[in-house]
Amino acid sequence: MAGRRRWSTEEILDAAAELLRTSDAESFSVRKLAAALGTDSSSLYRHFRSKTELLRAVADRILLAAMDGYRPEGDWKQRITTLALRVREAFGRHPQLAAVWGRYASGGTGSRMIMEEMLQALRASGLPDEEIPGSYHRIAILVASLIASEAGVGTLTSEEFDQGMELFRVTVLGADPERFPAVAHFARDVRPLGVDRHAAFEEILAVQLAHVEAAIHPSRPTGSEGRAGTATAPPTGRR
Repeated sequence: MAGRRRWSTEEILDAAAELLRTSDAESFSVRKLAAALGTDSSSLYRHFRSKTELLRAVADRILLAAMDGYRPEGDWKQRITTLALRVREAFGRHPQLAAVWGRYASGGTGSRMIMEEMLQALRASGLPDEEIPGSYHRIAILVASLIASEAGVGTLTSEEFDQGMELFRVTVLGADPERFPAVAHFARDVRPLGVDRHAAFEEILAVQLAHVEAAIHPSRPTGSEGRAGTATAPPTGRR
């Protein structure tokens, strides 16, 4: 009687990614993955010690794909923006995995590559070393949150999306102006969360990078007070 096939780590990750395309992290289980592969859970635990470790490895492969062919170009802000957009695009093709990444993060080579490039870009900005870890952390949280949020919308069916848009219109346009005066005032201008997300992603990231830049180059007084070597004296009266 032939023994069961031994699956490689890469084959297990391929199967897990495929299973996650049609389900979410909550319903995903090692048992279901084993059944899809025609084996038992114990054989998979030889490769991954837990479901969480497996999910992190699947998410890390998306980060590796995002870094494939990447070359640093432009100034530090361009580098971080390009990096964030590449990660966004990679997870956009696998929205279920974006939610996995947002929840479980990753600790593999892909994660280290993203971290290395972002830290290198921040060092190139001229930001003092002691401020770089905090700036990196804030940017990483922002990017991961935006991508995970967008992925949530990306997993909706067209029917669910249309229902959401209609619900938004009813909620906003039907707001009682006495109880919700601000909502009623801006009702025709406020946009649903699912609209123009690509532009919003770049705009929100640009604001965060501008905040970092402001810490590097704080604003200086304009006029004669800001000119080196120029002395000013208080007025002594009318000439």
